[in-house]
Amino acid sequence: MPYTDRQLQLKSIGYRKKILKYITGAGAGHTGGSLSCTDILTVLYNRVLNVSTQTFKSPDRDRYIQSKGHSAEALFVVLADKGFYDEKELETLCHYQSHWVGHPTRHVPGVEHNTGGLGHGLSIGVGTAIAGKKDNKAFRVFVLLGDGELAEGSNWEAAMAASNYKLDNLIAIVDHNTLQISGRTRDVMSNEPLDEKFKAFGWDVAIIDGHDYPLLTETLGTCRTTGKPLAVIANTVKGRGVSFMEDVAKWHHGVPSEKEYAQAMAELDAAFTAAAEAEKNERVEAGAL
Repeated sequence: MPYTDRQLQLKSIGYRKKILKYITGAGAGHTGGSLSCTDILTVLYNRVLNVSTQTFKSPDRDRYIQSKGHSAEALFVVLADKGFYDEKELETLCHYQSHWVGHPTRHVPGVEHNTGGLGHGLSIGVGTAIAGKKDNKAFRVFVLLGDGELAEGSNWEAAMAASNYKLDNLIAIVDHNTLQISGRTRDVMSNEPLDEKFKAFGWDVAIIDGHDYPLLTETLGTCRTTGKPLAVIANTVKGRGVSFMEDVAKWHHGVPSEKEYAQAMAELDAAFTAAAEAEKNERVEAGAL
């Protein structure tokens, strides 16, 4: 693997710092959901996806579709890190005539599809996976969904179709942070038990910790031939990594004040320092230093 688990942790902390930096600079953004899905994106783009700046136009590339498009800041930061564009572009986030707006669009290099009209991404993923099957391609299609987004009925039409067409090249990842803009998902429009719903639609289901790098790697990185699509219910924490944002609904679309930003960065800096020291010690123990 190109990165150890500890190195992925360092990357994720770095991504979180940049997410907060650009959201604060823009004065707008979906903070909590971007932080909850950061580790998922970290593993996908640094360990799992067969896609790069060199292969993005290849018909054999893996496809990643971020259906919960309002958490665009996390995706934008990761794509910049992978070299799809100069990170300085993110300084224009939500500015007039910038392509880096509040949802992903195909004007941004590395973005497969415009998303953000909630409930559309899985349908796009199903169509793309069907095309892959018809063309005898080995690529896989990954779709990131918000748990609140699953109240949209089009998701379940797509789920039924995915099972009908035996799309084992399709992986739906639910960022299951249990919060949406107006409160707990279970109180707004309960979708529990979520695993049983996907199973009833003919899917295989894996329930994992969405912040666990080895589990994410194993679950998302394994090619499958079961004849069934896979739903990965990734249990996450909204606002992950910043104490006063974690599991707090108001940070769905909150922008830190100057004081809050300073506190958040101090916490993330401390986490980065601790992880870097641990990584150094692990390399010493392994005889790499």
